[in-house]
Amino acid sequence: MSDSFQTIQSIGAKGLLDKITNFDSYKNENVIQSVGDDAAVIKESQSDLSLLSSETFVEGVDFDPTYTPFHHLGYKIVVAGISDIYAMNGKPTSMLINLAVPNRMSVQMIQDLYKGIYAAGKEYEVELVGGDMKANHANLVVSVSIYGKVGEDKVSYRKGAKDGDAICVTGDLGGALAGLRILMREKKFWEEHGDDSVQPELGDYQFVVKRQLVPKARKDLIDSLQDNNLVPSSMIDLSKGLVSDLNAMCEASELGATIYQAALPIAIETRQVADEMQEDVDRYALFGGEDFELMFTLPEKEVEKFAKEFNDFVVIGRMRPEEEGMKMQTAEGDLVSFDDLS
Repeated sequence: MSDSFQTIQSIGAKGLLDKITNFDSYKNENVIQSVGDDAAVIKESQSDLSLLSSETFVEGVDFDPTYTPFHHLGYKIVVAGISDIYAMNGKPTSMLINLAVPNRMSVQMIQDLYKGIYAAGKEYEVELVGGDMKANHANLVVSVSIYGKVGEDKVSYRKGAKDGDAICVTGDLGGALAGLRILMREKKFWEEHGDDSVQPELGDYQFVVKRQLVPKARKDLIDSLQDNNLVPSSMIDLSKGLVSDLNAMCEASELGATIYQAALPIAIETRQVADEMQEDVDRYALFGGEDFELMFTLPEKEVEKFAKEFNDFVVIGRMRPEEEGMKMQTAEGDLVSFDDLS
């Protein structure tokens, strides 16, 4: 193989990002944070910062229209962008939507997509202010850009965690992956039986299916942090999976981490799906993405105080010195490297 040809697969998404961000480029003195966090941070005044984040969903890669209602898709795309703003401890304010639409899509499908977009905008108080639309020969592509704001003294980055800080996670983990596993199973059944009159029975799986199709952004955490005048030492949203996102936080903060297996918050409905699939539910929690919960770090002394004001989070571990790497303490008390689990 020629040295000039290198496959993207051989270096992965992070490697590709490194390749395209190491060029000499114009630097704006007002840009405080560019690539490398949940959102870009731009200084607007002496005390105020603007936040900017974007998400792109591609048909066949990020969603399957076979089991994804378009009003759910529109809602989820907006939530994904809003969650990035919350991960900076900010407040989303407005959004742009860009579409590349194949001709096989109907007007009603695009109307349903925007029904979900506007529903999310109304729920999280984010106004749709514009965007772009063009034709596409293949798949539907939807991109959202979310704008937000945060006080300079309130912003949280992935960097900033300190050795000994508690690693905290809102809600529960692995539910979105459990929902995806159910939807994929039902799609396979439908394809094998080929009967359009057969409708999937999802009543018993409503919790996990909603976690996949209609996730929620954690505005309640951000509101509570603001009410208690508390700023996490670092924060990230869980979109790629706990291990991947914790690794990003560790790299940014130049630290390691120890996670406690017994402390992973997993809903009973997620456990039931894993049991039914004969799969390891801890892998759902560790490696499943799109939960859109928030993971943040706090000094030990702040945790108990904050828990009295906001109770939908748990401590799942501690930040450790960088040389200790990322490890998990099993329920039996053993320390294992995440490299051994992946």
